[in-house]
Amino acid sequence: MDAEELLKRYAGKQRDFKGAQLSGVDLKGANLSGIDLQDANLSGADLSQATLKNANLIRANFSRASLIEGNLIEVQGNANFNWADLSGADLSRAKLSGADFSNAKLDNANLSDTELSLVSLIKASLKETNFKRANLKNSKLTGANLTGAELSQVKLTSANLKDVNLQKAKLRGVNLSGLNLSGVNLDEADLSAADLTGTNLKKACLKKTNLQKASLKQADLMVANLEQANFYKTDLTDAKTYGWIIKNADFTDAIMPNGEIYQSETTDGELNQPETSEKSSQKVTSMTRKIIRTDKAPAPVGPYNQAIAATGTTIFVAGQIAIDTRINDIVYTDDVAKQTEQVMANLGAILTEAGANWSNVVKTTVFLKDMNDFAAVNAVYAKYFDEATAPARACVEVSRLPKDVLVEIDCIAVI
Repeated sequence: MDAEELLKRYAGKQRDFKGAQLSGVDLKGANLSGIDLQDANLSGADLSQATLKNANLIRANFSRASLIEGNLIEVQGNANFNWADLSGADLSRAKLSGADFSNAKLDNANLSDTELSLVSLIKASLKETNFKRANLKNSKLTGANLTGAELSQVKLTSANLKDVNLQKAKLRGVNLSGLNLSGVNLDEADLSAADLTGTNLKKACLKKTNLQKASLKQADLMVANLEQANFYKTDLTDAKTYGWIIKNADFTDAIMPNGEIYQSETTDGELNQPETSEKSSQKVTSMTRKIIRTDKAPAPVGPYNQAIAATGTTIFVAGQIAIDTRINDIVYTDDVAKQTEQVMANLGAILTEAGANWSNVVKTTVFLKDMNDFAAVNAVYAKYFDEATAPARACVEVSRLPKDVLVEIDCIAVI
């Protein structure tokens, strides 16, 4: 069947072209919405800028076909796109489980919300491709080029990512736990808040990569290149770090492999970077702080931890109440939340004067005139501490507080 005959039948309302032999046909720009191409052969066909929206592509053969800027929205079927060119094509919301895109070109294509489980994307070119919210479970991406690809909220469970190029890719919040990413290029990628628990990143390139607030618990980072990477508030608990390269990396407030909270400033005020060896998982500041957690005691239910183990210079801050130093008197006598804000401001001023900050606090005690005020006080308190690394805390109701205030808080800090 040639292109002219197909278009004539399509114009006559025919949609069933199952098993049609259409190899090499020129259907550039054609509108074939809703067409049924099950088992059809379109190898080498030119479908550039064609519309195949809602088409049935079960077992259809598009090998080496041109679908540049094609409209394949909501198509379905396990089609063969081996070596096909789908640059700039729109495959959003398509259901293509089991399809073969090996060696295909999908640069700048839109595959958002697409079902791509069990798909083969081996050695495919996927530069700047949009995979947002796509399902790539059990897919094969061996050797694929995903430079600059948008992979936020993508499902990659059990995907094969061997030798993929993820340079500058966006993987915010993606679950990559337990995957094998050894040797993978993640240079300048965005992995903020990603779950990399137990992930194999051995010898991976993560130069200038954003790992802010990511979980790298028990990850294998041995001999990985992490120069200039951002580890702000990253959890590296029990990570394997022998031989990692971390020149000029930012570890501010990160939980280091041994449980210490890394402080970006030394006592001399100079940046204290970990050494580029296994020693980096040893003591990184003059303060040692380790979060203590056990399931044999009640779990924290707020911005505090069961216990903190700390060594260093200890600061015992006296209980503070809602006195505003500008008027030297109690403020907000009937507002416990605002009193708490003033108390925290007073504590913060003392910590600053001592050369400490909220991250140095290891223990607090909250005294309340009325335990019914706990929720309001806790809401303010929580603004000053990250739940994951918050200090240990006690909270008690007392019969009376100085100057009849509603709340008093003291703390212990270690620097």
